[in-house]
Amino acid sequence: MPQGVRTIKDFATKPANDEAKAPACPICGKPRVERWRPFCSSRCADVDLNRWLSGSYAIPAAEDDDLPDDGGAGEGDRRRTGED
Repeated sequence: MPQGVRTIKDFATKPANDEAKAPACPICGKPRVERWRPFCSSRCADVDLNRWLSGSYAIPAAEDDDLPDDGGAGEGDRRRTGED
């Protein structure tokens, strides 16, 4: 087989550039450092922590206006008064 020709088997097992691509820091995109993984530094780890604590990563909730408002009383909260 000519050199430089890749087979289907090669595509399934090796990346296109024959190097393993290291995951990048989710904050700045630099290569991650094992000590601070998945970040590249303590600074990026602190930035991420601040985003969590300040609510930047919060998932917005949608209000369900279609549901009937029962006044907060569930089935188990209703008591019989004897006035049937």
